[in-house]
Amino acid sequence: ACRRAPAGTVQRQPALADTLEAIGREGRDAFYRGEIAREMVDYLKAAGGLHTQDDFAAAEGEYVTPISASFRGRTVYECPPNGQGVIALLIMNILERFQPKGGPLAVENLHIELEATRLAYAARDRFLADPAKAEVPVEHLLSNELADELAGMIDPQRALDPLPIIPGGAEHKDTVYISVVDKDRNAISFINSIFSPYGSGLMTKKSGVLFHNRGQSFVLKQGHPNAIAPRKRPMHTIIPGMLAENGRVVMPFGVMGGHYQAMGHAHFLAKLFDHGLDLQEAIDLPRLFPLPGTNTVETEKRLRESVGEALTARGFDVQPPKSPMGGAQAIWIDWEEGTLTGGSDPRKDGCALGY
Repeated sequence: ACRRAPAGTVQRQPALADTLEAIGREGRDAFYRGEIAREMVDYLKAAGGLHTQDDFAAAEGEYVTPISASFRGRTVYECPPNGQGVIALLIMNILERFQPKGGPLAVENLHIELEATRLAYAARDRFLADPAKAEVPVEHLLSNELADELAGMIDPQRALDPLPIIPGGAEHKDTVYISVVDKDRNAISFINSIFSPYGSGLMTKKSGVLFHNRGQSFVLKQGHPNAIAPRKRPMHTIIPGMLAENGRVVMPFGVMGGHYQAMGHAHFLAKLFDHGLDLQEAIDLPRLFPLPGTNTVETEKRLRESVGEALTARGFDVQPPKSPMGGAQAIWIDWEEGTLTGGSDPRKDGCALGY
């Protein structure tokens, strides 16, 4: 049985500490090529895995060029696929075709935001994959033509049912997001995740390394761009964001929360710039999220009470969320005043700190 540690209990991970110290002394090879790698491979093989030491040795990071789109006169930067940042930009491109009506929680606005998200996620699930192993049409996904076509499919009074096939050209909650701005206004937007809580639930004894379960984001349909394959990365949900205004970075931002993240980016910025809210107001607003490929909309209590019936009448299946929805963090850089303003989500651990 699972037992909760009493409040104030110190968590100690000596095996993982030894691993981190080895990396500090010897660099990446200590992890990917040495004894630590051998133990991890042996452990995974004993559990039925097909991993080899060559697989670990071949692992490497990437330096990538961000992709971007214009939203309400600003430039939004996201990481390119295999992450879903391009889908956040697609949602914003669709929203650019509409003007907000009423306040940030008006059902008319929420309806457009939901439909833009449902269409963009349908595109995500058709196209997104590892660009090193499959053709991912980023230019098409960011094109005005696609945004025009998808925006034209939206009925402002009724949910699309069924969702159309997008023209061609797994839920998780264990993500950490950090935004940092230093005295020289260097800005960092960082996100990391092991996918499900405690990832795969597999941890080696000597290294103390807990394995993630990102492979759940692959699909098993042969021929799909995101089909599982050796040394291939699955579609990723985690996406750090960066906002620029007049050629200068004004905000590193991110929204934890699995599939919600792309919608979270777009809707956070919409609340800021369509309705003039400050960072904390935009973060604190109640949220909703359409489960991909369905007409089910997980909706926080305040919205269920205020617009739940109206959304149901428009064809949505309104349901309470199964867990806290998203977790946003952001820092606004005011270049004229020389100030930094932070916002942090009460739905998650975290806070805004200055030093």
